[in-house]
Amino acid sequence: MSVKNLLLGLLLLVSPLAHAQKVRPKAPRQPAEQVWPIAKAKAWYRAHPWMSGTNFIPSTAINQLEMWQADTFDPQTIDRELGWAEGIGFNTMRVFLHSLAWQQDPKGFEQRVDNYLSIADKYHIETIFVFFDDCWNKTAKAGPQPAPKTGIHNSGWVQDPGEPVSRDSATFVALKPYVQAVLKRFGHDKRVLL
Repeated sequence: MSVKNLLLGLLLLVSPLAHAQKVRPKAPRQPAEQVWPIAKAKAWYRAHPWMSGTNFIPSTAINQLEMWQADTFDPQTIDRELGWAEGIGFNTMRVFLHSLAWQQDPKGFEQRVDNYLSIADKYHIETIFVFFDDCWNKTAKAGPQPAPKTGIHNSGWVQDPGEPVSRDSATFVALKPYVQAVLKRFGHDKRVLL
């Protein structure tokens, strides 16, 4: 490849990125009272051991919705697998929630989350909760979930909230009670890292 072609290729690659940087509006700065002072951030970090972990879903669930629904919540498998995680040195798990599981049964959902946190705490594992996810299958439906498709990574994973809700910001307000309920119940729970 000639130097001229190489430079042209780089220019074509970098030009859209540079343009995107120019037209993207800057995010407004947070008020100073919402930004942690450096000393507070360092104190938080010192209070936590080195974080080692992974995304967690029990092997009996095809997606985060199946993990949290009443009929398919599996504390025995969660207990066994978090025990294995502790055994190899993990102390943190990132766990995806799903708004449909909350909408089906808010109190039961919160009890299952509390149950999960108790199991994780037994194995000295802190949890990072993820509220929304835009990966894989665009529509989610409560109830029985599809069987795994052999050879397809994350074949049954579902987005939350998924389409069409995720494409219409006017519908986001319907998700607010879910987020508020979870934050009210678990926002200051010492078993939750983030």
